[in-house]
Amino acid sequence: MTLLGTAGVLVVLLAVAVLLLVAVTAGVLIARARRLDRLHVRTDAAAAGLAAALDRRAAVVRAIAATAGPVAVGDADRRALRAAARAAEAAGAAGDAVLDADRETAENDLTRVLARLDTGALPADLAAELADAQARVSVARRVHNDAVRDTRALRGRRMVRLLRLAGSAPMPRYFEIAEPGPDALPGMPATPRAAQDAVRVVVVDGEGRVLLFQGVDPVRPAETFWFAPGGGVDPGEEPWEAAARTLGEETGLAVDPAEVRGPLWVRDVVFDAAGVTYAGRELFHAVHVPSGEIDTSGFTEHEARTVRGHRWWTPAELAVTLDVVHPHQLPDLLADPAALEPGPAPLAIH
Repeated sequence: MTLLGTAGVLVVLLAVAVLLLVAVTAGVLIARARRLDRLHVRTDAAAAGLAAALDRRAAVVRAIAATAGPVAVGDADRRALRAAARAAEAAGAAGDAVLDADRETAENDLTRVLARLDTGALPADLAAELADAQARVSVARRVHNDAVRDTRALRGRRMVRLLRLAGSAPMPRYFEIAEPGPDALPGMPATPRAAQDAVRVVVVDGEGRVLLFQGVDPVRPAETFWFAPGGGVDPGEEPWEAAARTLGEETGLAVDPAEVRGPLWVRDVVFDAAGVTYAGRELFHAVHVPSGEIDTSGFTEHEARTVRGHRWWTPAELAVTLDVVHPHQLPDLLADPAALEPGPAPLAIH
């Protein structure tokens, strides 16, 4: 075969290879686009189902406030139940599947009020109706968050992002509310809430990166999230002292309490972990450190089970991540350097 003939064969083979590559790539993109569309449909349906379950819970709570006798529900609790249920319904009035931060807050407030309710004193039919409504909310939230997780995972792939295969569809978000514990059954009191005031420390290194831990609830290992180090405030301890102490215990970083800035931000939190519901207030402080070396050998047994790792994030990385970050406003806050300077009063965040 002549040199020209060999070159012609190579050109043909190369063209065939390119065509095959284009065909395979197009097939993969089409398949991913279709899967992404199905995932968005699934997420929308799950959001609608969750919204319906939340609406039903609010309706049951209103019925309890209206029909339960004074022995079962006192006047003050009756007013609190009615107000919380109406606030939850109002937060959902924007649309059947609008599950935004306002509705999270309203539903958490309703859960907080329900936690004080002695279901054992309710008539059996109302107690059973409430338990069923609570269970449906719990299941619907898990179905919704599973759909959100799968959709966000696919949308996070590089090819999907670069080619904008999701189009104009908004990024789905997890619906994060505390759920009733497993003991919230007819004839039994709701799971007690552990009130807790805590500090969180925004640790910034010499490169402007922020330290976050990756956490997980053992009962929902697929739903990971990132959060700032910190912990509870001991009796008689000042918040900045607690910030320095807990930071040393969790990261090995020795910080003088006088170097702790803040409080910068404050937020009320309601969450559940391992079936126990917690409510409290978090005060956020800031610390600048020169080194990024972290030692987590001081973790408690609980921390070792619930923290999967840690990472230093740049503000730019936080601005585009698809991972769940607490607090939700952290990427926006870190975009403004002034946010790490104490103001006249802590900024309320969610």
